[in-house]
Amino acid sequence: MDQLPTREEDIEQASRSLKAMAHPLRLKVLCVLGSEEMSVQDIVAAVGTTQSNISQHLAILREKDILRARKDANKVYYRVGDPRTLRLIAMMSDVFCHIR
Repeated sequence: MDQLPTREEDIEQASRSLKAMAHPLRLKVLCVLGSEEMSVQDIVAAVGTTQSNISQHLAILREKDILRARKDANKVYYRVGDPRTLRLIAMMSDVFCHIR
């Protein structure tokens, strides 16, 4: 019984993360990032939308603890903060993005 609250917390966290990742543009950002660290400008170039739009979505992913940010001079760099999220992205890519 001691593990039930922890499991419930894990389920809640997974639900919040999946909900945040469910937006097509946010999912694209995560796929572009993969295990790399990229600046906002590089993410904008790779995804193909405006910096304002990307910044809004990056803020949501950061707020849900999916992304980590690092500032260096006048640039902000983002990376996926949790190895479990990286595994999930890799699995989704394998299932949905590869022709069998």
